[in-house]
Amino acid sequence: MNSHDLVFPMIIIVSLGFFALIFSIVYLHKREKMAMIERGMDPRAYKAQSSSHLRYLKWAFLLMGAGFGLFLANILDRTMMTALNHSGDSDNPAIYFSMIGLFGGLGLFISYLIEKKETIDKE
Repeated sequence: MNSHDLVFPMIIIVSLGFFALIFSIVYLHKREKMAMIERGMDPRAYKAQSSSHLRYLKWAFLLMGAGFGLFLANILDRTMMTALNHSGDSDNPAIYFSMIGLFGGLGLFISYLIEKKETIDKE
């Protein structure tokens, strides 16, 4: 069996997975709205409340943290390569993924602290 025999089944599997993902997102969103209506809440008020300027702050801190993590991972990778006297390209993807995850999470945590402080100040 060569790789050309697997192309058609992979296209079908990816297409079905994408359709299932979109369908489940829409279904769960509608179900959430119905649950809010059953409890007497207004879904439009919730949406207006969640579209505040803090959402952009969260994305900004996440992307800055991920970028900083990628930068530090590159420095760490080059330092390790120099210390071990290796030449050529490195093969340490774990360093990059871990640093992006670590600093991206740190950015989200900082955003959470700022949002929490702002909500306390409003009350």
